[in-house]
Amino acid sequence: MVLLGRVLYSWIFITSVPEDFKASIIGLAAKQGVPFAHVAVPLAGITALLGSLSVILGYRAKWGAWLLVLFLVLVTPAMHNFWAIKDPMMAMIQRVSFMKNVSMLGAALIIAYFGSGPLSLDRRP
Repeated sequence: MVLLGRVLYSWIFITSVPEDFKASIIGLAAKQGVPFAHVAVPLAGITALLGSLSVILGYRAKWGAWLLVLFLVLVTPAMHNFWAIKDPMMAMIQRVSFMKNVSMLGAALIIAYFGSGPLSLDRRP
């Protein structure tokens, strides 16, 4: 169960990484005010990828979870600032994304504290 939980949790990060190298996403981040978006967005993608692979494999999963914490703390308010959006529908969509990221932050903090659990490279003999 714990291994499945780690895989399901990390899947969203892994599948989102290719987006962080697209000009459209980098441009959106720049429009949102992200400084040095052409560097920051791909770097965020690499951070998310390394963190999620660490969590899935259970290899130094606490460190991997801290990478995901860093990613989420930086990306969430920068890209999902629902409080600054005038259109009610767009604000609601961004609020849902913001809260999704907050819940994922909570899960990353749990992994950072407890580690990967059984069936992990950290627990191998």
